[in-house]
Amino acid sequence: MRITVNGKPENVSGKISISKLLEELKTQDALYVTVQLNGVILKREDFDTVTVNEDDVIEMLYFMGGGLCKTGKISRV
Repeated sequence: MRITVNGKPENVSGKISISKLLEELKTQDALYVTVQLNGVILKREDFDTVTVNEDDVIEMLYFMGGGLCKTGKISRV
């Protein structure tokens, strides 16, 4: 089955759950990834029940804290 993951075409083995997709794609830091399916951000508790269908578009997002504070030094949250 053909899907798009982070802008790239991927072939996956049939209709699978988001959790299985993360495993199949060997997603790094899967515990910290946010998954957007066809423009909708999924709840982590739904990863086992939501399945991927032909031509779905999936984005895997990692949110990070940090940035520059007033002194110009990097600040980590």
